[in-house]
Amino acid sequence: MNLKEFIRSIPDYPKKGILFRDITTLIKNKEAFSETIDQIIEKSNQMKFNKIAAIESRGFVFGSAVSYILKKPFIMLRKKDKLPADVHSVDFELEYGKATIEVHKDSISQNDSILIIDDLIATGGTADAAAKLVEISRGKVAGFIFVINLFDLGGCDKLIKKGYKIKNLIEFPGH
Repeated sequence: MNLKEFIRSIPDYPKKGILFRDITTLIKNKEAFSETIDQIIEKSNQMKFNKIAAIESRGFVFGSAVSYILKKPFIMLRKKDKLPADVHSVDFELEYGKATIEVHKDSISQNDSILIIDDLIATGGTADAAAKLVEISRGKVAGFIFVINLFDLGGCDKLIKKGYKIKNLIEFPGH
């Protein structure tokens, strides 16, 4: 199955000059969504991890499904002020602004090995912040799996240069 056929491209969203890759058209198709989860699980077999983390919000769709199937604990990496208990926070730059992500301090224990899942990687700012959250929580990043890599925006290269393992299912240019 060619998963690229299920991704809708929306120009000038959320701002002019951005070509948004919309995964809602993929997840509303039961065969495409199932195939996506199967491919993520297949790629995850190449990494050793004991917990799965996903980045808000679209990463939750994929990460929670994989977590359920693999019977692994699921950790939510959320936007600022969305978690009720004590958190670790990391500020970072997006291609169209600034943001903060957080994780509960009790979600990751020392020596946990965390697989991070998200729908898309562009410049790598969010993914890099997610890795920092895992590391300040005393965990280790086992690797990343992205449904979509916008290859010409350099996010995967940025993470690879930092020594992280990266897998993705689909590649598109960023513009």
